[in-house]
Amino acid sequence: MSFITEGFKEALALLLSFDREVYTIIGLSVGLSLTSTLLAAIMGIPFGLYFGLKTFRLKKVLTRLLYTAMSLPPVVVGLLVAILFSRKGPLGSFGLMFTPTAMIIAQVILVTPIIMGIIFNASKEKGRSIYNMGKTLGASRFQVLLLMIAEMRVTILIAIVTGFGRAVSEVGAVMIVGGNIKGHTRVMTTFIAMNNSMGNYGMAIAMGLVLLTISFIVNSILYHFTVGD
Repeated sequence: MSFITEGFKEALALLLSFDREVYTIIGLSVGLSLTSTLLAAIMGIPFGLYFGLKTFRLKKVLTRLLYTAMSLPPVVVGLLVAILFSRKGPLGSFGLMFTPTAMIIAQVILVTPIIMGIIFNASKEKGRSIYNMGKTLGASRFQVLLLMIAEMRVTILIAIVTGFGRAVSEVGAVMIVGGNIKGHTRVMTTFIAMNNSMGNYGMAIAMGLVLLTISFIVNSILYHFTVGD
């Protein structure tokens, strides 16, 4: 058990030394995850609201596909993106393989169904009553949309936070499309996986502590808003 204790000591020393590589990795991870979550929210929230409110013939089929997409295996998504952007792939001419852009694309594919699914379920349950109330008050479509966002703000926040949690903790897809290149595509999760395989437990624990801290902060914000509401 001594190596675990030494690992924690090394981790704390590394974090307190403000190691440039470590904090560069942290910054890249948070930046990529925030970007992916923002893009996923821009797509997932409106579509989630729309499909939750509308009734159409293939809605049951779409619902099943959406629920399936919410649990997509990350390595499968990474493989799909890698095939598309590989040199021989249909989008290989863009040269995006092993770049942060490819990592964002993979994360967006993983996060969008999660955000959309949460919003879809909420709008299906209470969205219609909000919509009818807005129409009764003579609101325009845009005003109804704003009303729905205001009334469902806690659910929307939960969806965004959940999506960010999936993005920042993802390793399979980003490892495949990013390649874990030092100073370029190396993020916290790939850093942890690499150091664990090399036996550098102090480095791995240090980054694990950072991930746990980020998770605690994000969930504390969510708790504040949900309880305060």
